[in-house]
Amino acid sequence: MSQQYRKTSHTVSLINYHFVWIPKRRKKVLVGDVEKRLRQIIWEVCQENDWIIIALEIMPDHVHLLVNVLPTIPPHKVVKAIKGRSSRYLRQEFPHLMKIHKTDIL
Repeated sequence: MSQQYRKTSHTVSLINYHFVWIPKRRKKVLVGDVEKRLRQIIWEVCQENDWIIIALEIMPDHVHLLVNVLPTIPPHKVVKAIKGRSSRYLRQEFPHLMKIHKTDIL
């Protein structure tokens, strides 16, 4: 995929952030319906904020996201928006993600 510069009235930029994150204790919970819903949530957040997803890879125990944003958006805002909404929605829709097992406490 060729990279294209984003142009506004005052800037020309090509800013791509590569984010990688894991579920708590790197559990393999990002499978099946959870993976599909997570992918949908990430696309929705990026579309709402005019961020362009270059690559999105969801593995059972981690997520890779390569996203193009405008220079006025700091990386922590992107992470906060995506992880905040996805965490909240996934826990509401999939209660098994909230369970605590005895092995998790150790």
